[in-house]
Amino acid sequence: MDYAKIAADYEATLSSMSDPANVGQLAELGATLSDLEPKGLLAQELLRLDRQISDNQALLAEPDFRTLAQTELDTLLPLREAKLKELISLHEAVDSAEDRRPAIIEFRPGAGGDEAKIWVNDLYRMYTRFADLVGIKYEMIDEGTYIFSGKPSAEFATGLPAGAYGLFKWESGVHRVQRVPETEAQGRIHTSTASVAVLPKVDPQKITVREEDLEWQFFRAGGHGGQNVNKVSTAVRLIHKPSGIAVVSTQERYQERNRQIALDLLRSQLWERQEEERLAKIDSQRRSAVGHGARAEKIRTYNYPQNRVTDHRIGVSWYNLESIMEGNLTELMTSLHQQINKTDQS
Repeated sequence: MDYAKIAADYEATLSSMSDPANVGQLAELGATLSDLEPKGLLAQELLRLDRQISDNQALLAEPDFRTLAQTELDTLLPLREAKLKELISLHEAVDSAEDRRPAIIEFRPGAGGDEAKIWVNDLYRMYTRFADLVGIKYEMIDEGTYIFSGKPSAEFATGLPAGAYGLFKWESGVHRVQRVPETEAQGRIHTSTASVAVLPKVDPQKITVREEDLEWQFFRAGGHGGQNVNKVSTAVRLIHKPSGIAVVSTQERYQERNRQIALDLLRSQLWERQEEERLAKIDSQRRSAVGHGARAEKIRTYNYPQNRVTDHRIGVSWYNLESIMEGNLTELMTSLHQQINKTDQS
């Protein structure tokens, strides 16, 4: 664990709090500091212990100080180990809290033309059927983007994360389908893909978004919401200038609601970028074993001629494709979570 970075982030936040230029962001900075402080203080203590251990290890070469240095090390090394375990426990607690968040899930067609668009709809139906079966509420927030909230039923939740993000996060990636399209006259098997991106709905204090970094655009939109949607510029496009991320919300009748949805989408995508940077530092063996949920990573193949669904990260296949496409994902997702948890613990 890079506790030097945790300490640096904590100290940088403290510095920002005391900067008069940031007076308008004190509430957000205060919330960030509140989250960082327990880990930041532990990280600072670990750095101090590292320096003390290093100093005493150097003294072992000095005959006059060897006994005293060894006595100090006998105290410092177990203390460092205990503090490190405490910091890891705190970090895992934060991750667990994140797992309980609602999930924003984006569905996008990939290679395969019209068949890829049909495949996107099939995947959306699969996940919403699953949500219906286990008691998770969901709603469309824009074409191809949905938010899943609430908790699954108690029967299903046993041994799995209770929140929507924790449940769906390992579904991120490229889903490949192999089948004969209805429009294929000669019965040839086609391969198409769709990408699924699963992001947590992020609290405003977790991701700082400065108003001066935002460009708002408003326009009229068709679709759900009645005639008002077509007559008034209620739809919102939000551009985050530093990152270039652009998000759109069109489904709500009221502009203010679409503005809030757009901010939620932006925070989630900014979180995703930060998470990708963090995961890039994870041990390569673990990455190769379970992947990391990136949008471009092929995670699963649905082979209709063989009635087979294969998850490539754990090397397991199921031969009940029709049932899985009807939303019966409990066995698949349970196996996936269990295997990933085993890898995390090894």
